[in-house]
Amino acid sequence: MKVYNPNYKERVKSNLERQFFMKHIGFNLDIIEPGRTEGILNLEQIHKQQVGFAHGGLVATLADIVAGFAAVTLVPADHHVVTGEIKISYLNPGVGQQLKAKGWVLKQGRKMNFCEAEVWAINDGKEILIAKASATMVTIFPEEIK
Repeated sequence: MKVYNPNYKERVKSNLERQFFMKHIGFNLDIIEPGRTEGILNLEQIHKQQVGFAHGGLVATLADIVAGFAAVTLVPADHHVVTGEIKISYLNPGVGQQLKAKGWVLKQGRKMNFCEAEVWAINDGKEILIAKASATMVTIFPEEIK
């Protein structure tokens, strides 16, 4: 993977400061590396559906966040990244004390980065894969922003 911004960690951390939704749900990125990010969410009642499973929308959001920020680590400082497409496959109910989300870039491109993500439920120390995602992250060039 080619990193076009040597200050990618600072950029991601700066972007995270402006991510009010992530703060609202309590999600943080713990690992920020070229083409890869990971984070943990402590599950609370507000994150759960009626029978105690993590809400599907929350799981999809975590996958989107880690895939998107994995792409951000690779683009130039003046470029932006948006989700062009994301597909989520739910494999197991999200039951546990925490959710762990991992995202990485599979194929780096100038205009698009093809990414994958996994979301794991952590229950009493045991990790269970609850969702996998494939995402296309689109790079927005400075001249395209109006």
